[in-house]
Amino acid sequence: MSRRLAREAAFKALFQIDLGKSTTEQALRYILQGLKLKESELLFARDLVEGAHRNRTELDALIQKYLVRWELQRLGTVDRNLLRLALFEILYRPDIPAAVAINESLELAKRYGCSEEEVSFINGLLDRVAAEFSKGE
Repeated sequence: MSRRLAREAAFKALFQIDLGKSTTEQALRYILQGLKLKESELLFARDLVEGAHRNRTELDALIQKYLVRWELQRLGTVDRNLLRLALFEILYRPDIPAAVAINESLELAKRYGCSEEEVSFINGLLDRVAAEFSKGE
């Protein structure tokens, strides 16, 4: 359960970076303040934020590849950052099964007010990416 909280903190930090134009360090310091996470969970959250931010150009290009007649910047900030977070896990964290990354992003989507249509969109895009990258293994 605490990895879920660390993942949620990472999502919030990415959201803040995207919307508020904060640095990763500022966002992490603000979001992690007061959370009761173990050191390993803090490191996990930090790795997710720094990794997703560092690879943002590649992640955004991949998202754009799967968007049909739509632009990345037109996606809601919640959707965009949930996709970045989950794709980072799928592509760069082999210790996390794609199904777990997808499920966790869908739970966060529901928690942060995404409509059923948005949840289905996120699920579909992540499923297609996971299928594409699992074939290459």
